[in-house]
Amino acid sequence: MTKIIITIVLLVTSQLFSQGQFEQGMGKAFALWGEGKNTEASAVFERIASAEKESWLPNYYVALVNTTTAFSTKDKDQMNALLTKAQSALDVELSKYPNNAELLVMQAMIHTAWISFDPMTNGMKLSGKVMELYGKAAHIEPNNPRVVLSKAEFEMGSARFFGTDIKPMCLEIDKSIELFATFKPQTVFHPKWGVDRALEVAKTCKK
Repeated sequence: MTKIIITIVLLVTSQLFSQGQFEQGMGKAFALWGEGKNTEASAVFERIASAEKESWLPNYYVALVNTTTAFSTKDKDQMNALLTKAQSALDVELSKYPNNAELLVMQAMIHTAWISFDPMTNGMKLSGKVMELYGKAAHIEPNNPRVVLSKAEFEMGSARFFGTDIKPMCLEIDKSIELFATFKPQTVFHPKWGVDRALEVAKTCKK
Protein backbone atom coordinates (compact mmCIF):
# COMPACT_ATOMS: atom_id res chain seq x y z
CA MET A 1 0.00 0.00 0.00
CA THR A 2 2.92 2.35 0.62
CA LYS A 3 3.92 2.05 -3.04
CA ILE A 4 0.38 3.00 -4.05
CA ILE A 5 0.62 6.18 -1.99
CA ILE A 6 4.06 7.15 -3.32
CA THR A 7 2.96 6.57 -6.92
CA ILE A 8 -0.19 8.65 -6.52
CA VAL A 9 1.68 11.55 -4.93
CA LEU A 10 4.45 11.62 -7.51
CA LEU A 11 2.04 11.47 -10.44
CA VAL A 12 -0.16 14.22 -9.10
CA THR A 13 2.55 16.64 -8.00
CA SER A 14 4.53 16.23 -11.21
CA GLN A 15 1.49 17.10 -13.34
CA LEU A 16 -0.08 19.79 -11.17
CA PHE A 17 0.05 22.91 -13.27
CA SER A 18 -3.34 24.53 -12.67
CA GLN A 19 -3.55 26.37 -9.36
CA GLY A 20 -7.24 26.98 -8.74
CA GLN A 21 -8.65 26.56 -5.23
CA PHE A 22 -9.68 22.95 -5.85
CA GLU A 23 -6.31 22.12 -7.36
CA GLN A 24 -4.40 23.80 -4.54
CA GLY A 25 -6.38 21.93 -1.93
CA MET A 26 -5.94 18.59 -3.63
CA GLY A 27 -2.24 19.25 -4.14
CA LYS A 28 -1.85 20.04 -0.43
CA ALA A 29 -3.68 16.86 0.56
CA PHE A 30 -1.52 14.70 -1.70
CA ALA A 31 1.63 16.35 -0.36
CA LEU A 32 0.59 15.59 3.23
CA TRP A 33 -0.22 12.02 2.27
CA GLY A 34 3.17 11.66 0.64
CA GLU A 35 4.81 12.85 3.87
CA GLY A 36 3.02 10.10 5.78
CA LYS A 37 0.63 12.55 7.44
CA ASN A 38 -2.41 10.43 6.70
CA THR A 39 -4.74 11.97 9.28
CA GLU A 40 -3.97 15.49 8.07
CA ALA A 41 -4.34 14.48 4.42
CA SER A 42 -7.69 12.87 5.12
CA ALA A 43 -8.87 16.03 6.89
CA VAL A 44 -7.95 18.20 3.90
CA PHE A 45 -9.72 15.85 1.49
CA GLU A 46 -12.77 15.99 3.78
CA ARG A 47 -12.81 19.79 3.69
CA ILE A 48 -12.56 19.78 -0.09
CA ALA A 49 -15.38 17.23 -0.32
CA SER A 50 -17.66 19.44 1.78
CA ALA A 51 -17.02 22.37 -0.57
CA GLU A 52 -16.91 20.49 -3.89
CA LYS A 53 -20.03 18.33 -3.78
CA GLU A 54 -20.08 17.80 -7.55
CA SER A 55 -16.75 15.95 -7.54
CA TRP A 56 -16.56 12.39 -6.22
CA LEU A 57 -12.76 12.53 -6.03
CA PRO A 58 -12.17 14.13 -2.58
CA ASN A 59 -14.35 11.59 -0.77
CA TYR A 60 -12.80 8.82 -2.85
CA TYR A 61 -9.41 9.82 -1.49
CA VAL A 62 -10.76 10.10 2.05
CA ALA A 63 -11.76 6.46 1.64
CA LEU A 64 -8.48 5.47 0.00
CA VAL A 65 -6.25 7.19 2.57
CA ASN A 66 -8.07 5.60 5.48
CA THR A 67 -8.36 2.16 3.90
CA THR A 68 -4.69 1.92 2.92
CA THR A 69 -3.83 3.02 6.46
CA ALA A 70 -6.14 0.37 7.87
CA PHE A 71 -4.31 -2.40 6.02
CA SER A 72 -1.23 -1.66 8.14
CA THR A 73 -2.83 -1.71 11.60
CA LYS A 74 -3.69 -4.58 13.90
CA ASP A 75 -5.46 -2.44 16.51
CA LYS A 76 -9.19 -3.16 16.43
CA ASP A 77 -10.30 0.29 17.60
CA GLN A 78 -8.05 2.07 15.10
CA MET A 79 -9.17 -0.30 12.35
CA ASN A 80 -12.80 0.39 13.11
CA ALA A 81 -12.27 4.16 13.20
CA LEU A 82 -10.36 4.21 9.90
CA LEU A 83 -12.78 1.99 7.99
CA THR A 84 -15.84 3.71 9.43
CA LYS A 85 -14.50 7.02 8.13
CA ALA A 86 -13.66 5.44 4.78
CA GLN A 87 -17.11 3.89 4.48
CA SER A 88 -18.93 7.08 5.43
CA ALA A 89 -17.07 9.08 2.78
CA LEU A 90 -17.60 6.43 0.14
CA ASP A 91 -21.31 6.08 0.91
CA VAL A 92 -21.81 9.74 0.02
CA GLU A 93 -20.43 9.21 -3.49
CA LEU A 94 -21.90 5.76 -4.14
CA SER A 95 -25.35 7.18 -3.43
CA LYS A 96 -24.77 9.64 -6.28
CA TYR A 97 -22.69 7.48 -8.62
CA PRO A 98 -23.63 3.81 -8.03
CA ASN A 99 -22.15 2.74 -11.37
CA ASN A 100 -18.73 4.34 -10.93
CA ALA A 101 -16.22 1.50 -11.31
CA GLU A 102 -13.54 3.25 -9.24
CA LEU A 103 -15.95 3.68 -6.34
CA LEU A 104 -16.97 0.03 -6.59
CA VAL A 105 -13.31 -1.02 -6.42
CA MET A 106 -12.91 1.22 -3.38
CA GLN A 107 -15.86 -0.47 -1.68
CA ALA A 108 -14.34 -3.86 -2.40
CA MET A 109 -11.07 -2.66 -0.87
CA ILE A 110 -12.83 -1.62 2.34
CA HIS A 111 -14.44 -5.06 2.60
CA THR A 112 -11.07 -6.68 1.86
CA ALA A 113 -9.44 -4.71 4.67
CA TRP A 114 -12.04 -6.11 7.05
CA ILE A 115 -11.42 -9.62 5.73
CA SER A 116 -7.65 -9.24 6.11
CA PHE A 117 -8.07 -7.99 9.67
CA ASP A 118 -10.28 -10.89 10.78
CA PRO A 119 -10.65 -13.55 8.07
CA MET A 120 -12.44 -16.04 10.32
CA THR A 121 -15.18 -13.55 11.20
CA ASN A 122 -15.41 -11.51 8.00
CA GLY A 123 -14.29 -13.85 5.22
CA MET A 124 -17.53 -15.77 4.84
CA LYS A 125 -19.63 -12.66 5.34
CA LEU A 126 -17.87 -10.32 2.91
CA SER A 127 -16.08 -12.41 0.25
CA GLY A 128 -19.23 -12.85 -1.82
CA LYS A 129 -19.92 -9.12 -1.67
CA VAL A 130 -16.38 -8.36 -2.84
CA MET A 131 -16.72 -10.64 -5.86
CA GLU A 132 -20.12 -9.12 -6.65
CA LEU A 133 -18.60 -5.63 -6.58
CA TYR A 134 -15.71 -6.62 -8.84
CA GLY A 135 -18.11 -8.34 -11.20
CA LYS A 136 -20.21 -5.19 -11.46
CA ALA A 137 -17.14 -2.99 -11.91
CA ALA A 138 -15.79 -5.31 -14.63
CA HIS A 139 -19.11 -5.11 -16.46
CA ILE A 140 -19.01 -1.30 -16.36
CA GLU A 141 -15.30 -0.84 -17.19
CA PRO A 142 -13.79 -4.14 -18.37
CA ASN A 143 -10.56 -2.43 -19.42
CA ASN A 144 -9.98 -0.44 -16.25
CA PRO A 145 -6.62 -1.75 -15.03
CA ARG A 146 -7.49 -1.28 -11.33
CA VAL A 147 -10.64 -3.36 -11.79
CA VAL A 148 -8.73 -6.17 -13.51
CA LEU A 149 -5.85 -6.06 -11.02
CA SER A 150 -7.95 -5.85 -7.86
CA LYS A 151 -10.35 -8.59 -8.92
CA ALA A 152 -7.49 -10.92 -9.89
CA GLU A 153 -5.55 -10.25 -6.70
CA PHE A 154 -8.57 -10.96 -4.53
CA GLU A 155 -9.28 -14.18 -6.43
CA MET A 156 -5.61 -15.11 -6.08
CA GLY A 157 -5.84 -14.76 -2.31
CA SER A 158 -8.85 -17.06 -2.23
CA ALA A 159 -7.15 -19.58 -4.54
CA ARG A 160 -4.09 -19.73 -2.32
CA PHE A 161 -6.24 -20.14 0.76
CA PHE A 162 -8.06 -23.10 -0.77
CA GLY A 163 -4.99 -24.50 -2.54
CA THR A 164 -6.26 -24.08 -6.10
CA ASP A 165 -4.39 -23.02 -9.25
CA ILE A 166 -3.49 -19.31 -9.45
CA LYS A 167 -2.45 -19.37 -13.10
CA PRO A 168 -5.72 -17.85 -14.41
CA MET A 169 -5.32 -14.95 -11.98
CA CYS A 170 -1.69 -14.47 -13.00
CA LEU A 171 -2.82 -14.07 -16.61
CA GLU A 172 -5.25 -11.38 -15.46
CA ILE A 173 -2.48 -9.62 -13.55
CA ASP A 174 -0.42 -9.58 -16.77
CA LYS A 175 -3.45 -8.19 -18.59
CA SER A 176 -3.76 -5.39 -16.03
CA ILE A 177 -0.12 -4.43 -16.59
CA GLU A 178 -0.81 -4.11 -20.31
CA LEU A 179 -3.88 -1.99 -19.57
CA PHE A 180 -1.93 0.31 -17.25
CA ALA A 181 0.45 1.04 -20.14
CA THR A 182 -2.33 2.64 -22.17
CA PHE A 183 -4.66 3.88 -19.43
CA LYS A 184 -5.29 7.64 -19.50
CA PRO A 185 -7.05 9.16 -16.46
CA GLN A 186 -9.58 11.89 -17.13
CA THR A 187 -7.63 14.45 -15.05
CA VAL A 188 -4.45 14.57 -12.97
CA PHE A 189 -6.56 13.85 -9.88
CA HIS A 190 -8.43 10.82 -11.19
CA PRO A 191 -7.23 7.42 -9.94
CA LYS A 192 -4.14 6.18 -11.72
CA TRP A 193 -2.49 4.01 -9.07
CA GLY A 194 -1.86 0.30 -9.36
CA VAL A 195 0.90 -0.54 -11.84
CA ASP A 196 3.56 -0.93 -9.13
CA ARG A 197 1.26 -3.24 -7.23
CA ALA A 198 0.54 -5.23 -10.40
CA LEU A 199 4.25 -5.68 -11.09
CA GLU A 200 4.82 -6.76 -7.49
CA VAL A 201 2.03 -9.34 -7.63
CA ALA A 202 3.26 -10.58 -11.03
CA LYS A 203 6.60 -11.48 -9.43
CA THR A 204 4.83 -13.82 -7.00
CA CYS A 205 3.37 -15.66 -9.97
CA LYS A 206 6.86 -16.64 -11.05
CA LYS A 207 7.88 -18.15 -7.71
